[in-house]
Amino acid sequence: MVYSVNEKKLSVFSARYRWQVIATMTVHIMTLTHGVGVGWLAPSLPLLGSEETPLGTSISIDEASWVGSLIGLGALTGNIIFGLLLDRLGRKMCMYLLAIPNMIYWILIYSAQDVTYLYAGRFLAGVSGGGCYVVLPIFVAEISDNNIRGALSSMAMMYVSFGMIIGFTMSSYLSYYLMPCIAIALPVIYLLAIIGLSETPQYLLRQGRDAQAEKSYYFYKNLPVLDSDNESAQRETAKIEFETFRQQVLSGGVRQRVNWTDFFNWPTLKIFGLNFTLLVCNQLSGSFALFNYTSHIFKQLETQIEANTCTIVVGAAQVLGILCAVALVDRLGRRVMLLTSMAGMGIGELCIALLANLASKEFLAEVNWLSLLLMCWVAFIASIGVIPLIFVIVIEQLPAKIRSIGTSLCMATLSCFIFVSLKIYPLMIFGPGLAATMYMSAGVCAIGFTILGLFLPETKGKLLTN
Repeated sequence: MVYSVNEKKLSVFSARYRWQVIATMTVHIMTLTHGVGVGWLAPSLPLLGSEETPLGTSISIDEASWVGSLIGLGALTGNIIFGLLLDRLGRKMCMYLLAIPNMIYWILIYSAQDVTYLYAGRFLAGVSGGGCYVVLPIFVAEISDNNIRGALSSMAMMYVSFGMIIGFTMSSYLSYYLMPCIAIALPVIYLLAIIGLSETPQYLLRQGRDAQAEKSYYFYKNLPVLDSDNESAQRETAKIEFETFRQQVLSGGVRQRVNWTDFFNWPTLKIFGLNFTLLVCNQLSGSFALFNYTSHIFKQLETQIEANTCTIVVGAAQVLGILCAVALVDRLGRRVMLLTSMAGMGIGELCIALLANLASKEFLAEVNWLSLLLMCWVAFIASIGVIPLIFVIVIEQLPAKIRSIGTSLCMATLSCFIFVSLKIYPLMIFGPGLAATMYMSAGVCAIGFTILGLFLPETKGKLLTN
C-alpha cells in the first residue's frame, strides 16, 4: 500500500472512510432513480397493450420491444456524451447534468399521447443511465481508498436493483399518472444532495488546481485541515500523504495530451480485449435481459404463484446477492467472485433450460416452487459477481491517463449489447423458446468463465494513480 494509514485494517465505518461512504451513497441516488425508471416498464406493458391504455391506442408487440430496447440506445448516447464531457467539465458538473434527462423522462411518461412519447422518454432515461455508468463509477473510484474501493464501487448495481424493485412495485400498485409525479422527486433530491460534495482530487490535479485538490483530498479522507497546535502533527502527516498521492497521480501522465499510442499498444489492447469479453458475457449471459421478462419466464414454466410476486422475490434475491458482493469483494478479490458467479449462473441457467425442455406440465404443476427457486438462484449468484463487478474491474484495469475515455468506450460497448440483448431475448423466448434461450445463456457463461479464468488478472488493491 502507498499510504501508511491504508496498511491498517480499518472498518468501513471508521472516521477516515466517513465522507467516502456518504458521498457514494449520495451520488447513487441517481442510480436508484435510474433503476426506478427501468422497473417501471414490465408492469406497465400489459396496461399499454390493453384497451384501457392511457395512450388512446394500445401498443403492438413490436412497439413494446422498441419501448424496452430504446433505453439501450439512449445509454449508448449517454456513454459517449458524458465520456467526452467528463474530462472537460469535470465529474461534479457532469453529475448535475445526469438528472436533467431523467426528469424529462417522467414528464413525457405523464404527458404521453402516443407511443412516440414513450420512445423519446425511454431514450432519455437511457441517456441518463448511460451517463451514470460512466461518471459515477469514476467519481466513486477516485474518492475511495484502496481498502474499500471494491465495496463502494459495487454499490452502483445495489442501488439500481433497489430502484428496479421500487419501480416495479410502484408501477404495479399505483395508477399510471401517479407514479411519475412521485418518481420525479428523486432526481430533484439528488441535485440538492450533491451540492455539498467536492470535485475529485484526481480531476483537480489533472487541471493544475493543486490547492483545491489538496482540500478535496483532505475532505474525502477526513483528514485535519486546521493548523492548531494540537493538530500540527496530524496536519503534517496529512500533508505528506497528499504530496505522495500528488506525485503518484502526476507520474501517470494525466496532464499530458492523450494520443493514439496510449490506446494502440499491447498491454492496453489486452486490457480492452478482457474488458470487451467481460462486457459481452455480462449481457449475453442474460444478467440484465432475463430479469426484464421474468413474468413471461414464469408463465412458460407453469408457475402457479402470481407472476408479479415472483418478480419481486427474484428482485429481492438479486439485492441480497449484491449486498454479499459489497461485503466480500474487498476480502475475496474480484477474480474469485466473478468466476464463481459466472459458473454458478451458467449452472442455474442450464437447470432452467432442462426444466423447460424435459419437464412435463404435471411435474411443473407439482413442484411450481422449483422454477422460482432456480430463478432466485440465478439472480443471487449473478449478483455476487457478473452484475456488480464490471464497473470495478473495468476501471481498475484501465491506465489513469485514458481512464475516462476508456471507461466511456467500455460502457458504450455495454450499452450496445444491452440494446442487442433486449431485442433478441424476447424474440428467442417467444420464438425458439425458453429452453433454447437458457442453453445459449449458459453457453456464454461457459465461454466467459474459460477466457476470463485464463487471462483476467486480480485487480484488488491496485493503485488508481497510474
